[in-house]
Amino acid sequence: MMIQEKSSNPIIGLANEILVVPGYIYYFRYLDNVLLTWKGSEHEYKSTLGFVKYLDLSSNKLCEAIPEEITDLVGLTALNLSRNNLTGLIPPKIGQLKSLDFLDLSRNHFSGNIPSSLSLLSGLSVLDLSYNSLSGKIPLGTHLQSFNASVYAGNLELCGLPLPNKCADEESTPSPGRDDDANTLEDDDDQFITLGFYVSLTLGFFVGFWGVCGTLMLNRSWRYGYYNFLTGMKDWLYAATAMNKSNLQTKFRY
Repeated sequence: MMIQEKSSNPIIGLANEILVVPGYIYYFRYLDNVLLTWKGSEHEYKSTLGFVKYLDLSSNKLCEAIPEEITDLVGLTALNLSRNNLTGLIPPKIGQLKSLDFLDLSRNHFSGNIPSSLSLLSGLSVLDLSYNSLSGKIPLGTHLQSFNASVYAGNLELCGLPLPNKCADEESTPSPGRDDDANTLEDDDDQFITLGFYVSLTLGFFVGFWGVCGTLMLNRSWRYGYYNFLTGMKDWLYAATAMNKSNLQTKFRY
């Protein structure tokens, strides 16, 4: 498990009977197939058994922290430590296990942040960190965000994608520069519409309408003069229209 390169001869013989003879050892009745539970289902491994480097210590009563030395098992393809009483931090160097395809640390008591090196495991197809006491922001990267939110369920202080709850630094805050200026202008426009606009509209109505119409209603001479002005304008427009129409008819006639 400490060798990352794949074995040139993956066939493994498991002898269930061994005959020891002076001078040499003779094996017989080999078993070259094993049933293993992999990713939730049972599989039979025969000729490729040598490629399976699987450490499953799940559903025991293991406690305390994961030994740092486990990150030296660079050839490990699957690690299952779920359903124990493990505590402490997830090893920061867990990203060294570049051969990992399966990692299940669920239902323990791990705390602290998810190591950023975990996002380097691009070959990881199964991950479960649910129901621990992890906190902080899920490390950014295309890989960790591609898993379903259930992978991180039960960690109440975790935040960031793919979880729905945002981290404190992701909350919507006014951005500097143009955004501040735009927000200020929007606030000024809102204040103008809510206060100045209605005040000006009210004053304009009283000054414009009553200043003109009220004066005409109270002053008879001004009222007659205004009506005479409108009548004169109407007569002038009528005469100008009639003359233009007559000129056009004469022009097109000849």
